[in-house]
Amino acid sequence: MNCKFPEIISSLRKSKGISQKQAAIDLGVSQALLSHYEKGIRECGLDFLIKLSSYYSVTCDELLGVQNTNKTALPKEVLSGLKKLVRDAEKILNYDEN
Repeated sequence: MNCKFPEIISSLRKSKGISQKQAAIDLGVSQALLSHYEKGIRECGLDFLIKLSSYYSVTCDELLGVQNTNKTALPKEVLSGLKKLVRDAEKILNYDEN
């Protein structure tokens, strides 16, 4: 992992107001292990990285502190709005088929 990872996961947990104990329970690890990840004492595996990504609703790149250099990437708010439009359109189309 990189040196930002421990800081990032600790910051995400705190920003969501989740205790370390609760996050550990939710993630299926001991609080001691999660503490080691957050302090950079131990590195997690890819499976846990993916679990963290889902738990905090962020990308693995964000967890790893990778900067997006793709200038054509859309902001998250725009993407979520587009996804909602697609879901709504699919509901309408499915309704018309029935």
